[in-house]
Amino acid sequence: MIVVTGGAGFIGSGIIWALNLRGMTDILVVDEADDSQGIKNLTGLSYTDYMEKGEYLEAVLGRKLGQDPEAIIHMGACSSTTETNSTYLNSNNFEYTKHLAEYSVEQSIRFIYASSAATYGDGSAGYSDTIAKLPNLTPLNLYGLSKHNFDLWAAQNNLFNKVVGLKYFNVFGPNEYHKGDMRSLVCKGYAEILKTGKLRLFKSHRREYADGEQVRDFIYIKDVVQMTLFFLDNPELNGLFNIGTGSASSWNSLGDALFSAMGLRTNIEFIEMPISIRDKYQYHTEAEMGRLHRAGYDRPQTSLADSVRDYVQNYLKDGKYLSV
Repeated sequence: MIVVTGGAGFIGSGIIWALNLRGMTDILVVDEADDSQGIKNLTGLSYTDYMEKGEYLEAVLGRKLGQDPEAIIHMGACSSTTETNSTYLNSNNFEYTKHLAEYSVEQSIRFIYASSAATYGDGSAGYSDTIAKLPNLTPLNLYGLSKHNFDLWAAQNNLFNKVVGLKYFNVFGPNEYHKGDMRSLVCKGYAEILKTGKLRLFKSHRREYADGEQVRDFIYIKDVVQMTLFFLDNPELNGLFNIGTGSASSWNSLGDALFSAMGLRTNIEFIEMPISIRDKYQYHTEAEMGRLHRAGYDRPQTSLADSVRDYVQNYLKDGKYLSV
């Protein structure tokens, strides 16, 4: 059995989809059933059982699971970059992950967990996934800090020779519909363009970046799940790894790809960036992918234009989810 925490969420349900495509259905989904929108992500997928995240943690702490799984793929977390409750983030993102990691190491269970590119902060310390450089990073928000704190804890306890941490960059694609303001620009922009005929992007507040030329490492969910399962397929590999494309694209480029996928001419309006996020805004993210490639991952990645086209035409257009 494979446990996928956050299995009703965006990346978690994508991982279950990819496992199903391999013919694997002996999966325990751990999540929160009161998230009715997220549960829709599971509708077209196959799995053996479902547990509430609190119930699962109690079973882990009491070592009362009955059957130890082959692997725990831990995607469950509060992923809101604007969350201001540090106590909640510490409990949900740090302590929960810590308990699962300790259990997995104790029972020799494969443990793969989600970290985040938010740990890199403004990028001034670079985007290297080298463990020795972790102390140099300064996240810009509490979400990033909660993820960074676990990375640091794992390093301090010499766990990266036993577990895998994955620093996901800007993931987009089907099954993110429930994420509200945390949805990708492609998802939110598609609805905006249908309604208004234009796409609004934030103006730049740094001289070295023109409006819309702030850049991100955008990566499609279908590529993300393949990278994640690479570590399930290769249990001898451990450590901390970036999950991105290694190539930054501007918001303008993403907007062009979205309009093109919709068969429309680009029409972008620039608006003021809210003051509340100006000091915490990442103007540049770009994953260093050398360590993942040296580990043996060599699968070609989908281009930005092809990713957006697939998302728009095969999912957003008809409101579809990942299914098998």
